[in-house]
Amino acid sequence: MASIGKHGGGWRAQVFVKGKRATRVFRTQREARVWADNTEAEFRAPPKAPASTRTLRDLLERYRDEVTPKKETSRTETNRINAFLRDFPELADKLLQNLDTPDLAAWRDKRLSEVKSGTVHRDITWLRAALNKARQEWRWLDTKPFDGLEIPADSPERESLWGWRDIRAMFDNAGYRPGRKPENATQEAILAFHVALRTGMRSGEVLQLGARTLDLGKRVAVVEHKTQRYTGKPRRVPLLSPAIRLLKPFSGQERIFTIGDVERDALFRKVRDRLMLKHLDFHDSRATALTHMSRKVPVQVLSRISGHKDIRILVNRYYRESAEDIAKRFA
Repeated sequence: MASIGKHGGGWRAQVFVKGKRATRVFRTQREARVWADNTEAEFRAPPKAPASTRTLRDLLERYRDEVTPKKETSRTETNRINAFLRDFPELADKLLQNLDTPDLAAWRDKRLSEVKSGTVHRDITWLRAALNKARQEWRWLDTKPFDGLEIPADSPERESLWGWRDIRAMFDNAGYRPGRKPENATQEAILAFHVALRTGMRSGEVLQLGARTLDLGKRVAVVEHKTQRYTGKPRRVPLLSPAIRLLKPFSGQERIFTIGDVERDALFRKVRDRLMLKHLDFHDSRATALTHMSRKVPVQVLSRISGHKDIRILVNRYYRESAEDIAKRFA
């Protein structure tokens, strides 16, 4: 077990597990806690295979099981790692001591022949992080296979916004009418889309809405969010008047939505694809909402609505007003 206590001007962390003991002093309590947690996990881990027999698969499976779950992008990264292990078994089963830059270059080139450079860039990001973890903390390899590897350019930030003509087409195609309760799952998916357009909320947040999470009197929705494991608090979303009008018919309903995120995604895509709008996706509704709201509230208020701690992400990723539209407002 681990214990943390004051020690002089700092904090001493002590770990004692299975007869193994370790002690270190840190400047802050947080540093002591992180070290203690990592050390305790290392002491409790099963015996490791000799370095000469470890493969890239061993490394990635440990990274997926121990490191990835702590990230806010855990689901996406887990899927990417599993796909890598499935699609590149020869590379995955290569001994770490034999892994070299040409191996990764061949993998990169194969991926570039199949997907966009931005996807490969993101794959390289998590794979390099896994190799760095294994080299710096686990001491599983001594080399840096990514040194000298040319990295493809990342995709530019999306600029797409939903226009009201396309939004209306989505409504009509699904038979959805604002103010009326959905008659089927497809209309539920489009209602979720409409709520996202009015609130700037993520799909997973929208689907939580109901009597437990909505307080229309206080004009607030209280929802769990993907970074809650770090903040320890749910997200309080201010609801503007258009959102209040949209949600009022559902006041008191235990759960507004009966569909989950995966079903919502599939149903939404079917409607979108029938209308040949593949350049737009559900998450663009969040950017559309926040871009429209930015014309009415200052960025500090907008960040409270969106839930962004880092305003740079809000401005660079979700504020998508074009130079032409900005100029028109000052004409």
